Amino acid sequence: MRRGDVVWAAVLGVVVCILLIPASRNGFMAATHAHPYLMGFCKFALLATLGELLGLRIRMGAWSRPVGFWWRVLVWGVLGVSLVLVFDVFSSGVNSAISRGFLPAGSGMTRTFAVAFWISAVMNVTFAPTMMAGHRITDAYIELAGRRVAGGVQFADVIAHIDWQSFFGFVVAWTIPLFWIPAHTITFLLPTEYRVLMAAFLSIALGGILAFAARTQSTTAE
Repeated sequence: MRRGDVVWAAVLGVVVCILLIPASRNGFMAATHAHPYLMGFCKFALLATLGELLGLRIRMGAWSRPVGFWWRVLVWGVLGVSLVLVFDVFSSGVNSAISRGFLPAGSGMTRTFAVAFWISAVMNVTFAPTMMAGHRITDAYIELAGRRVAGGVQFADVIAHIDWQSFFGFVVAWTIPLFWIPAHTITFLLPTEYRVLMAAFLSIALGGILAFAARTQSTTAE
């Protein structure tokens, strides 16, 4: 096991321990209630960055820091802040739609699951593609800016740099229905204070999945 593997696992282990130890977990929940946006930023800045680093580790076979590392951390944090708001907006909206009979939900445990499913489905079909495309654009800009392109980075260069066929053909068409909707259904079955945290953990899982897929495709092509 390499030193980077130990460091990565240790950071993740600290986060897990915070959630498992009652005293620290209570502090975490209190901070989430008191400062939802700040905590949303911190959760994603840390955990989603771990997922991105894991993806690079799997694809390249060694730990490396991506171009514009701290800018990427900042973007992840901002995405975490946005999800604090978006999760509440879609949760309230779907519950309102169900109460008015616009979406079927049933009763009892069926209703609990249906509510979580509809929140996840509506959010991922409407908001997620926009958020993902925006994230692709920021990543492309950071990467091109890191190369110090002569004449500066133009928006047209950023758009041309992105593999939109892969984005729509795989990320949107496959990961949303097969990963994000089921995963976020589980997320919305959790208490409110754990939802953004769960989404951050899911980014680690997806980073690994996409990296394995990319590595497998590369090996097959060879």
